[in-house]
Amino acid sequence: MSALSRDDVAHVAMLARIQLSEDELDRLAGQLDQIVGWVGQVNEVAAADVAPMSHPLPLVNITRADEVRPSLSSEQALSNAPSAQDGRFGVPRILDEE
Repeated sequence: MSALSRDDVAHVAMLARIQLSEDELDRLAGQLDQIVGWVGQVNEVAAADVAPMSHPLPLVNITRADEVRPSLSSEQALSNAPSAQDGRFGVPRILDEE
């Protein structure tokens, strides 16, 4: 894999609208080249029999069954509301409508 040049880093910085000094360009060129090298090493090790993963540990979501249970009626839910209108909570208007 070819090394990242200082011009490559300057081009990416321009695309990202990041202003870098001459010293930063030199330093980042070396650092980004190392990162690209490490990614290349990972690609060499990656095998077809290894499944891609999003987390290093197996995660399992624990969810309960979706069951209908008794709940408040509309009247009960709105009984303490400071303002109710047409079976809904009344809230102050925040946008002017014409």
